[in-house]
Amino acid sequence: MRHLLAYLGLRAGVALVGVLPKKTALLIGSAIGQVWHRTDGSRRRMATRHMRRVLGGGGDADASARAVMTSYGRYLAEALWVRGHRVPGMLANTQTEGLDMVIAAHDAGSGMIYALPHMGNWEAAAPVAVSEGIPIVAVAEDLDNKRITDWFTRLRAGFGIEIVLATGRLEVMRKLEAAISDNKAVALLSDRDLGGRGVEVEFFGERTTLPPGPATLAVKTGAPLFPVATYFEGDGHKVVIRPPIAVPGASSRSEQVRLMTQELAHELEKLIREAPQQWHLVQPNWPSDREA
Repeated sequence: MRHLLAYLGLRAGVALVGVLPKKTALLIGSAIGQVWHRTDGSRRRMATRHMRRVLGGGGDADASARAVMTSYGRYLAEALWVRGHRVPGMLANTQTEGLDMVIAAHDAGSGMIYALPHMGNWEAAAPVAVSEGIPIVAVAEDLDNKRITDWFTRLRAGFGIEIVLATGRLEVMRKLEAAISDNKAVALLSDRDLGGRGVEVEFFGERTTLPPGPATLAVKTGAPLFPVATYFEGDGHKVVIRPPIAVPGASSRSEQVRLMTQELAHELEKLIREAPQQWHLVQPNWPSDREA
């Protein structure tokens, strides 16, 4: 019963947001983000810590943290507002840099991997690839509430995203490798190591871990690994695709994965510094965060 009530409550909220004009929905989402910033001290402090790292003392970390949580509210509102029939309008209001590189990779039949930070509305990048005939596959958590999981999967399908549920690491990797062999693009959020068993890297001047999945897939399949970010740009979006990270000629696969993940960390830093106030990371991400 609890799962059913949660599902019905979520669907009612989504239906309510969905009938609003887009600008109204985004304004409400931004306002909720500002209230969140004022009332959730632990998330506010964590966002401020992350902004200090990104800005390196060159900006107002407190104001940037407020902008982060406001932007997060906008993202959530847009994610709830969008429907399949609204995706073409979203695509028409999206600018793209580097699209020629992924088209060339698709034409070569190699499949590809997109490694993204939690920037802007990261899901808005999917329609860009789909419009070029490049299918997108992404991984999502397999929630306890099956109704919400199924609904979420259908909602992402409206973006053109095929969801692989995280039911087990080996099973997920097999499905992603199969997707790449079918010349699809695998999109992975790559700036947070949820399992805590990732590859150690230096990220914004401090040691932490990042997930090994993007580099592991690239090494095993030979598919190009593209760092990608999506930014809010006025009422629309801007997708930036960076050149692929080369597989290093290291002595072992584990060393190749380590070196590629460190290079990916540097690429993510560049993408995040372009619009740090749109980096929606308000959870602990470095060992010192957890200690604090």
